[in-house]
Amino acid sequence: MAAAERRAFAHKINRTVAAEVRKQVSRERSGSPHSSRHCSSSLGVPLTEVIEPLDFEDVLLSQPPDAEPGPLRDLVEFPADDVELLLQPRECRTTEPGIPEDEKLDAKVRAAVEMYTEDWIIAHRRYQHLSAAYSPITTETQRERQKGLTRQVFEQDASGDEKSGLEDLDDPRHSSGSPEDTPRSSGASGIFDLRNLAADSLLPSLLERTAPEDVDRRNEVLRQQHRPRALLALYPAPDEDEAVERCIHPEPPREHFGQRILVKCLSLKFEIEIEPIFGILALYDVREKKKISENFYFDLNSDSMKGLLRAHSTHPAISTLARSAIFSVTYPSPDIFLVIKLEKVLQQGDISECCEPYMVMKEVDTAKNKEKLEKLRLAAEQFCTRLGRYRMPFAWTAVHLANILSSVGQPDSDSEGERRPAWTDRRRRGPPDRTSSGDDTCSFSGFRPATLTVTNFFKQEAERLSDEDLFKFLADMRRPSSLLRRLRPVTAQLKIDISPAPENPHFCLSPELLHVKPYPDPRGRPTKEILEFPAREVYAPHTSYRNLLYVHPHSLNFSSRQGSVRNLTVRVQYMAGEDPSQALPVIFGKSSCSEFTQDAFTPVVYHNKSPEFYEEFKLRLPACMTENHHLLFTFYHVSCQPRPGTALETPVGFTWIPLLQHGRLRTGPFCLPVSVDQPPPSYSVLTPDVALPGMRWVDGHKGVFSVELTAVSSVHPQDPHLDKFFTLVHVLEEGAFPFRLKDGVLSEGTVEQELRASLAALRLASLEPLVAFSHHVLDKLVHLVVRPPIICGQIVNLGRGAFEAMAHVVSLVHRSLEPAQDAHGHCPLLAAYVYYAFRLPGTEPSLPGGVPPVTVQPTTLARGPGRPASFYLARSKSISSSNPDLAVAPGSVDDEVSRILASKGIDRSHSWVNSAYAPGGTKAVLRRASPYCGADPRQAIDRSSSRTSSYLKSSSSVPQATQPRPTVHKLLHEELALQWVVSGSTVREAVLQHAWFFFQLMVKSMALHLILGQRLDTPRKLRFPGRFLDDIAALVGSVGLEVLTRVHKRWRN
Repeated sequence: MAAAERRAFAHKINRTVAAEVRKQVSRERSGSPHSSRHCSSSLGVPLTEVIEPLDFEDVLLSQPPDAEPGPLRDLVEFPADDVELLLQPRECRTTEPGIPEDEKLDAKVRAAVEMYTEDWIIAHRRYQHLSAAYSPITTETQRERQKGLTRQVFEQDASGDEKSGLEDLDDPRHSSGSPEDTPRSSGASGIFDLRNLAADSLLPSLLERTAPEDVDRRNEVLRQQHRPRALLALYPAPDEDEAVERCIHPEPPREHFGQRILVKCLSLKFEIEIEPIFGILALYDVREKKKISENFYFDLNSDSMKGLLRAHSTHPAISTLARSAIFSVTYPSPDIFLVIKLEKVLQQGDISECCEPYMVMKEVDTAKNKEKLEKLRLAAEQFCTRLGRYRMPFAWTAVHLANILSSVGQPDSDSEGERRPAWTDRRRRGPPDRTSSGDDTCSFSGFRPATLTVTNFFKQEAERLSDEDLFKFLADMRRPSSLLRRLRPVTAQLKIDISPAPENPHFCLSPELLHVKPYPDPRGRPTKEILEFPAREVYAPHTSYRNLLYVHPHSLNFSSRQGSVRNLTVRVQYMAGEDPSQALPVIFGKSSCSEFTQDAFTPVVYHNKSPEFYEEFKLRLPACMTENHHLLFTFYHVSCQPRPGTALETPVGFTWIPLLQHGRLRTGPFCLPVSVDQPPPSYSVLTPDVALPGMRWVDGHKGVFSVELTAVSSVHPQDPHLDKFFTLVHVLEEGAFPFRLKDGVLSEGTVEQELRASLAALRLASLEPLVAFSHHVLDKLVHLVVRPPIICGQIVNLGRGAFEAMAHVVSLVHRSLEPAQDAHGHCPLLAAYVYYAFRLPGTEPSLPGGVPPVTVQPTTLARGPGRPASFYLARSKSISSSNPDLAVAPGSVDDEVSRILASKGIDRSHSWVNSAYAPGGTKAVLRRASPYCGADPRQAIDRSSSRTSSYLKSSSSVPQATQPRPTVHKLLHEELALQWVVSGSTVREAVLQHAWFFFQLMVKSMALHLILGQRLDTPRKLRFPGRFLDDIAALVGSVGLEVLTRVHKRWRN
């Protein structure tokens, strides 16, 4: 067709063919600049033109819903059911919840119970597993998918030499010619030599008439042949090192356990059997010089021996009949010993005299010593009848666990290999920075079970019963020339079985005596889980309710006490008041007795006025404790020999420890004075250090009784900074003013200053309790940000202080768990908190019945129609804001809104931060203009409202007398973005180091806000206000700039 005869539109058609484009790209890659410039100028195709990216949201809004019909429409639209809220039941190890049943709980215990019983709340993305970050496709699986696929080589992907080689292989008759002049597959250009072109195969039935339906059907069948099932399998899998992100869902928080050892006590036999003997097991670490487990009490006596104590025993609880125990060891060490102590019923005579028959008499000489044995049995029966409730030290021995492991060896397969480790398991091996030699490596998991027969026991020495002396003995046992081996032993045979604990043992009791799943039959003999006292810090959060107290009496000095005070014992009672009937049955029983008792006694050292003790009392702390709760210690002299007119036990002293002081549990070592007289009325609120009038004291009111209290509690932090923070928060929640805190009295006028100081002091808290109560601390900080307290009718905005405290807490927790971080440097504890535990306060999926919310008011301090009439906030000046240095005198809501709507725009930074953040200031925040300035008046009102997203909940229909306290509600994601943008350099650096945590917290807050507020049906651009989008834009810009700056510095260095 002539050029003049062409139609007008044909002149506009670009005649550039694909072959020429490929040829140009090939020349550019082969390094021919001249030809590249020539071809580029002739074609006029800008191959490197930068195209402004489209706003995907605008494209979706501009296109009608039916613009892209068919199956490809799902690739354009966001799935409507992508985000959903899941309530995952919290895993409970025991068949009973183990929480207090008392309805009258104080704020601290109530918060703990709610924390440990609430289900996990998960903002689940249904299709997130299809993304690159969560896809399980690895390089190996991708290669497996690509097997069998035809490899396609394109001309632009091959160099010049490779192309020549391919052409020579394809056509041996190919004549000379360069790839640039005679490219393959360019027959349409007319350049190729047709004579050298191989003939194509004939197309059968080309000229036959075929129905269009048959052609379509045949083409559809051909398209399905050799078609890969996964379209994205054609794309090469990225290397693991080059992957942009590889994320997995964190594992839910679980109770921490170390390497667990099962110890079964099989039998205990002496050369002579004349009286009942009771055993105690515990683990000791010689290197750390610390007892690393609580006591396990067992009773292997025969029924005839138990019958001697019939007058003093009740029906034994089945939990006290346990003969096997599971010990947990977080930090395995070759210096750990299993110490076995034996006790017997108190009798007249010192320990050496009582041990002599067991060291002299043999079982083979039973007939020869028949009369002596009968005499000993008769005396033992008399002592059991009269002194059956008292014990005395008898003998002890120790098993070096490292010798057991080395003698039995390791099995062929690791017994814990099939167990999937939780994130807390990574801490079981201990911190990697601990210096130790290669011989110190030790593991208590995966060894072969061993049955031991311990034959030699050492008699207890009355003057060397303390733990310090025990550690000296244990260190001496490791030496080849041990002094203990030269001593004459107490011959006995104790058979015990030591093995790795199974994953899910049956008939197991928790340290609180709760039934651990599975527990098939409550009548079976149980196995007890023994609570661990770790040798060093363990950084793991509390996940269940636990409130235990251990009392360890150490020594008593009655050398200056006048009178007959030689056979001394200490009676321990937990008193809820001062009347003797108020002793609570919270002391755990030992062996073959009731489960809980009201009192317990230390063993008696015969004729010793300054005895030492090794006893341990385990108590279950009540949920509701008051200032009157205390431990009462009564000292008795026990008459071993019956005399007319002499009582069995005579009280010779009294002392006590008030357990609560200004709401804080008292623990630690105490050296207490002992009163000769009974305590006077109202003594429980005072300490024995106070010299009460009219009372006589042993040794002139000096400390003569040493005792130590140790609490293992998920309710009481036992850290002064955490205790003060929780106390202040609970006082604000309860409104209990005035409140005594240490030596001062808090009122509504001083509580704000104390709370701000407490927030700043959280960084000084000890790491172990801070990590243990990290969920509590983070929840309270979020609560202060979302619901600032109202004091004296005024809103106290603590957003800035709470955000700074959160940044420091996250940094401390992250630092303590640094060895357990994942490949991206994320702390698993913090990731699990965000994913499982974090929830918006007061926005539960199923809210309890209460006052319905009403009008949403902006958080100015002026009165509004939705605010109670008694709430005179407009009469006073705001005492604080997000910036504590700023004071705002608000006007009325109507005037404020009128000024906003009449103005051209509003700089929201003035209402929350000082002038440094104003436009043109030193810390000015750049804000973008909203693309919907005039589209919808509702958006303008929303953008022009006050900076905060909070509102006051009240109800005008509720009578004034029953009206609840008004609360201020804010949106966490908006507050986090704002505080991050306006934060100082120190806080911003701490937040930037762990930006992933705050970003994930904001994302979940946004998801919960949309789901619980039923805003998912709202257009995507209208779900969040423009001010929040401005903060996000400023935040992304500042964080991105900081990242680029640091990368550039690192590259230069």
